[in-house]
Amino acid sequence: MRGLAIHAPRTLRSWETRLKNRQDEASDLSVLSQLAPQLASTIASIASDIALVIDADGVIRNVAVGASSLTPSPAEWVGKPWTDTVTGETRKKIEQLLQEVGEAGVSRRREVNHPGAAGLDIPVAYTAVRLGENGPVLAVGRDLRAVAAIQQRFTDSQQEMERGYWKLRQAESRYRMLFQVATDAVWVVDALTLAIVEANHAAAQLFKLKPEQMTGQPVAIGLDARSGPAVEELLVSARATGRPAEIRTRLSAGGAMVELSATPFRGDGAMLLLVRARAVEARQTAEVGPGPMAGFVERMHDAVVITDSCGRVLMANPAFLDLCGLASETQVHGSLLADWVGAPGRDVPALLEQARRHGIAAQPSAAIRPARGPSIEVGISVATLADGDQECVGFTIRRLVQRAGSASGSASGSAEVDELAAAIEQLGAQLGRVTLPDLMREASELAEQHLMTSAIERAGGDRGVAAMLLGIGQDDLDQRLRRVARAQAARGGNGPPSSLLN
Repeated sequence: MRGLAIHAPRTLRSWETRLKNRQDEASDLSVLSQLAPQLASTIASIASDIALVIDADGVIRNVAVGASSLTPSPAEWVGKPWTDTVTGETRKKIEQLLQEVGEAGVSRRREVNHPGAAGLDIPVAYTAVRLGENGPVLAVGRDLRAVAAIQQRFTDSQQEMERGYWKLRQAESRYRMLFQVATDAVWVVDALTLAIVEANHAAAQLFKLKPEQMTGQPVAIGLDARSGPAVEELLVSARATGRPAEIRTRLSAGGAMVELSATPFRGDGAMLLLVRARAVEARQTAEVGPGPMAGFVERMHDAVVITDSCGRVLMANPAFLDLCGLASETQVHGSLLADWVGAPGRDVPALLEQARRHGIAAQPSAAIRPARGPSIEVGISVATLADGDQECVGFTIRRLVQRAGSASGSASGSAEVDELAAAIEQLGAQLGRVTLPDLMREASELAEQHLMTSAIERAGGDRGVAAMLLGIGQDDLDQRLRRVARAQAARGGNGPPSSLLN
């Protein structure tokens, strides 16, 4: 046992030496160097698309091509340095591959490009092995054009999906802004006194007041009395921090939930707050996605336009395109709104300047000049809004007259005047039988009825617009119509049409 222990290390070293010699003999590929062309042809036909035999100077000595067709023919490469057969940006890879195979005997895979026909490069992935210590290099390549085509199709599909995604985001942003302009109630508050300076038509409708009735009122008018401290805190916070803030509160009439936001800005040297109110239902509609908003924007009767601070159109809804007699939004995009609305160079610039100073602006009567046909009388309300870092201005435009030809409207107006004149003439026939105060009261009722009826018809049936034209609130207009109808019915006369009383 002691003898075996003494000789064991020597025996183990002997076996290790013999095993190493066998491994060296197995890894020595010099025996294949003379068969390099045949080996290249065999490998190309069964396991790759191309095989090259490269000498010690990096010059191609033999080329074998498999089933793949490479154009121009690789046979023309024989006698040329391998680096001269690839494009300039991949020469370095060939140099690195030859250096690596010279040092280690084998190389890792590298992808290079060969110049192809019609200026199209042919991508090929090469690996190489040296046949013996001083033998040639056998480089085996795989044509990657099919793989590159699949990768390109994948990239194209991915880019198309991204384009579709951004188009959807842009459409969503577009509808969201148009929806905001059409539905938001906006009013301006003096940051020091917290009193309302000015309000738009949507705000007056929300609180069932006339815009002029809101002027000078506390900012919490129309809101639930319990929310007064929270609203005041909202405004004070916006004034102190110079950043927008928002809360949720309820209206005093009906208790509907609204979202209230305040944005500070400076106008005419004074600190002002632009307050926006939006019904929570409208907010939820906006959060659902572009579907509901798109339906609302596409169907609304009021024209909505968003411009930049210079008055150039950024987006417009179908109602505006219809007023202008245009078929596509691209026809108006980038043009000046003043080219279509108001007196050229006067109305729109004045509204923009007023909105810049006060946050909102309005013009009860202006004209749209369509591409064809007569001008159309409209009322305009304007409010500033922000789209990221870009300052935008939203225009809401309500048509005050029907698109039907002015001749019919003129004839209708003339007929109404004739009816009023005939009614007053009948009152004159009652002199001596009815006292003057009674005659004056009835004449006043006839004139009031005529003016209210004309305003409603001029506004296309929109009571809110008609009330704005008359300078009264919509509730006041409804009450006056009912009162005149009752008075006329009591005397056996003809009151306002029943369609106007509903």
